[in-house]
Amino acid sequence: MSQHVGTLFIFGASGDLTARLLLPGLAQLLTAQPERRLTLVGAGGNDWTDDDWRDLVKKSFATVDAKGAAVDDVLARTTYVKADVTDAQQLSSLLGRSDGVPAIYFALPPAVAAACVTTLQSIDRPDGLVLALEKPFGLDVASAEKLNAELAKIVPENHVHRVDHFLGRSTVFNILGLRFANRIFEPVWSSDHIASVDIVYDEQLGLEGRAGYYDKAGAMVDMIQSHLLQVMAVLAMEPPSTLGSDDLRDAKELVLRATHIYGDDPEASSRRARYSAGTIDGRSLPSYVDEQGVDPSRETETLAEVTVEVQTWRWMGVPITLRSGKALGRRRREIVITFKPAQRLPVGLKGENSPTVLRIMLAPDTMALEIDINGPGDPYELERASLEATFGDGQLLAYREVLAGILDGDPSLSVRGDSAVEGWRILEPVIAAWKADDVPLDEYPAGSEGPSSWTPIG
Repeated sequence: MSQHVGTLFIFGASGDLTARLLLPGLAQLLTAQPERRLTLVGAGGNDWTDDDWRDLVKKSFATVDAKGAAVDDVLARTTYVKADVTDAQQLSSLLGRSDGVPAIYFALPPAVAAACVTTLQSIDRPDGLVLALEKPFGLDVASAEKLNAELAKIVPENHVHRVDHFLGRSTVFNILGLRFANRIFEPVWSSDHIASVDIVYDEQLGLEGRAGYYDKAGAMVDMIQSHLLQVMAVLAMEPPSTLGSDDLRDAKELVLRATHIYGDDPEASSRRARYSAGTIDGRSLPSYVDEQGVDPSRETETLAEVTVEVQTWRWMGVPITLRSGKALGRRRREIVITFKPAQRLPVGLKGENSPTVLRIMLAPDTMALEIDINGPGDPYELERASLEATFGDGQLLAYREVLAGILDGDPSLSVRGDSAVEGWRILEPVIAAWKADDVPLDEYPAGSEGPSSWTPIG
């Protein structure tokens, strides 16, 4: 049964995640719901006063033009506590500030969050406690299973929100509507008609000072193991009975359980590379290995591609390629569904038998259906046309939807514990092959499309 959170604790309140993503998302939510009443408590290691914290909150709220009764109420009452959240006495005292059902958002490094979870087991906890954690959820299958077991000692599974902000994007909901509300798509959403699927998230940004996290994760763990596998699960799942959290997450989990590396061959079905020095839009970037904080011996990839297969009757044989990279020449965030070409063109119809392609773009959220039609000139000559639509203005922040789920007790947009484990299980063979150097680490100049030897996808 859902419950509404009365107090939101942000552990790691002084960090970048809080100021840049959490607080603006909360501000949008409060602006849209002026009747909501929430106590906001920031906790961290900085020697801040309540006024220092309130200034940070105000600045973050101002970035999204927050206003209304709920915003004013939070700004008037929010407080900050300097605390070591891994210390039992300090943690107990902090949670004693709860007003109604409390939620803890761990805006902390994974190791500190894990230590706090252990400490929570040793103290008296408020009724209804909700926990929200950022990825990574473990570092492999065993550690993900262990984290799940530790969390289960504190709260039930539906009180754990493993945050994947990609699931808060309106694009995910757009996929559901596009697939299940349009008879033109659902009957052909299978290997009978689809040749391949590509899910691409390429960025022009380089490391941007995030070596402390990124150099240990790399493109595959940062994006593919978490975000892109979750998007794939929504794209490939069977129609859920309802959009309730249990049905939606069951449908995704069934996809992930059936997912394996394409051909069970991690060497042939994965590629990795890292950027060398180059220029993007007039901005010079150093080679990744020369970025501050990078350990070249780790051989961290900044571009990763992995091809998987969902081994069900619907998808068997369809290669699904997940790709993400940094410091590339163009920003590309899209899902590309390539259909099989027409079985045969009538004699006399000129032109290539090109496949129909459906592109679903992320931020801004648009779609394009690329088809062959008779052009305005020769009526026997086929030409390419694109039918385009806009899903919405895309102005809602992903963390607005994430926080709404946490505060309203709805885990629909969070990653369930078994799905977090499946993400590691799927990519385990690739991780092992990369560690063994069975897959070469290629290079590409910053600002390029990737290694020249790679065949483009999508």
